[in-house]
Amino acid sequence: MASCLFLQPIKGAGNDLPDVGDYVPDIDVVGHYDLETADLSRYPALCLPAHLDQRFFGSLTSKIEQFLNGGGTLVFNGHVAWPMLPEFQPFVPLNRFSLEDLQIHRLTDHPVFEGVATEELTYRRGVAGFYARGFNPPPEGAVNLHGVGPDRLPCDWVYERPSGGRIFMHAGNDLWMYVGSSDTTARIAPQLCAWASGKGPQQ
Repeated sequence: MASCLFLQPIKGAGNDLPDVGDYVPDIDVVGHYDLETADLSRYPALCLPAHLDQRFFGSLTSKIEQFLNGGGTLVFNGHVAWPMLPEFQPFVPLNRFSLEDLQIHRLTDHPVFEGVATEELTYRRGVAGFYARGFNPPPEGAVNLHGVGPDRLPCDWVYERPSGGRIFMHAGNDLWMYVGSSDTTARIAPQLCAWASGKGPQQ
């Protein structure tokens, strides 16, 4: 059984991203609209791209909730346009985009970001703003991992659902865009898969 199932982005999007499987070999990949018939019971974790057909995904709410209720982990990247799951609320963009507003701050240590420098999240190739430009509001009880700007708006959070399973939220581009990076952000994708699958440290 693979550690994670990665959903391919919608056709024509995400083609500039590196192949996660070149750096995290223990994964499977499914075509975007093949998710409807995919057997999620074979996987401990489902990883969604930022380029997601959210209306299509919303039509699978019952399937995804069954996966979560069975103890699965859902990794979501991007901006929530409409609530596909009860735990989701629409994305809130930043009002300003100064360097201070785009600064990433660690709020809670987490295995996914072990050894990852926040300044290397704030700046990518010398430019700020790639990591997060707003946030998807967390449900009550979620643990906020990173905040953006002086108000530490929660751009990364994890939520342990009372009915089972957990949601890892990142309100930005795919976290696996960092695979193969020359800095500490290269740690994110392997650590994300290890944590999400339950094969790595959990706290």
